Amino acid sequence: MQDGRISIDQAVERLRMLPYEDLGFARVDHQRYLRRGFPEVIYCPGKTIEQVVAIVDCLAASGGTVLATRAEPAVFNAVRVKHPDAEYHAQAKALVIRGESEPDPVGCVAVVSAGTADLPVAEEAALTAELIGSRVERLFDVGVAGIHRLFDNWDKLSKARVIVVVAGMEGALASVVGGLATCPVIAVPTSVGYGANFGGLAPLLTMLNSCATGVAVVNIDNGYGAGHMAALINRVGEGDAGK
Repeated sequence: MQDGRISIDQAVERLRMLPYEDLGFARVDHQRYLRRGFPEVIYCPGKTIEQVVAIVDCLAASGGTVLATRAEPAVFNAVRVKHPDAEYHAQAKALVIRGESEPDPVGCVAVVSAGTADLPVAEEAALTAELIGSRVERLFDVGVAGIHRLFDNWDKLSKARVIVVVAGMEGALASVVGGLATCPVIAVPTSVGYGANFGGLAPLLTMLNSCATGVAVVNIDNGYGAGHMAALINRVGEGDAGK
């Protein structure tokens, strides 16, 4: 307002929406960016298409980045009617509307997947970290069944400030990486696997019981949570913890 970029009326309108905007079925947290450095993210399952569109409209009006996770193509098609600049990242099943200004990418977050079947969760993590301002190095299909694939690319991982390891089946890759890496490792168990995988419970327990130090674990298939945490750690490495 002081430098003339917005008028007094526009400033009042923006302040009116703080700390949240009540849509009846949802209370959209407009202060999330101020508190956490990234706007509220929409988790699409369980919401109707109309509800997702209304929340997207609300968040997009603030000019910040909009991220909707686990978004089906039908949701994207409805959103882009009003927001033609919306992007759909099919592998990650994520909908993105880029903000008026995005942070310059810093540092390096490495996202590693054990198998190709883990790619949807790995891409959700990678995209999230990128949107929050991290450079991302992707290294996919390097699971323990062919561990030489991991070792052949270790020079890429050695440059990372934090590594996200995404694995299903028995989830052993996180312990292998954790035993070699000098940076924090965030393990993401996936629901990929045969019956005894128990929908991701088997790799979750493997990762929680890892004897490798410096390994933290997020919930099953939670690529978004891992990517967000990795980006925060990466920013701390850049000396950006208070920004």
